[in-house]
Amino acid sequence: MLDIEVIEDPAAAEASLDPIRTRILQELAEPASATQLAAKVGLPRQKVNYHLKALESHGLVELVEERKKGNVTERILRATAASYLISPVALASVAPDPRRFADRFSAFWLLALAGRTVQEMGKLIAGAAAAKKKLASFAIDGEITFRTAADRAAFAEELGVAVTRLVDKYHDRGSGASSGGAHDGGAAGGTAAGGRKHRLVVVLHPALKAPKESTELKEKDQGND
Repeated sequence: MLDIEVIEDPAAAEASLDPIRTRILQELAEPASATQLAAKVGLPRQKVNYHLKALESHGLVELVEERKKGNVTERILRATAASYLISPVALASVAPDPRRFADRFSAFWLLALAGRTVQEMGKLIAGAAAAKKKLASFAIDGEITFRTAADRAAFAEELGVAVTRLVDKYHDRGSGASSGGAHDGGAAGGTAAGGRKHRLVVVLHPALKAPKESTELKEKDQGND
């Protein structure tokens, strides 16, 4: 079972979004039969079987084993992944294209980059799994509080300079390609003999406010009216 499976097929994406099937996928984190699932989700076994067949046909559920019980064969199924993520490929005709925005201060460009990351990582994970190889990846996630908008702008500028410096230091220009630089978040150049091109994306955006924090701020604002 994969930790996360990226869904690219539009029909599979549609099947996974059905509330009942989403619940079934959640329950199938552990192997179970249709009878066991029926008791958990509160539906007739025949109805559960209908949904299981649909999920199995799209490769979202897999057979673990078959158990003989008298004249009946019980199928034990399991979800193919613990979690699922729908790739922009499933909406290819309307998926965002990072080349359309190309502005490091654009929130829409950030979304387009995130969509491309999901798409590319989904293909890489699937390829690595098929080849039975480990996929090398790296990510940093954290939060930073800026005192002022000017501090945030200064940080973004220094971060861009630092990343560009690192790209210039480690980018192999054996292929003759130029560095992508930090301003466009692109992969650094081409692939030299024996080298492997990597995608580099650095993002910075405001953190979402917790519901309690949002309520407190709203009450405070109303008190100042």
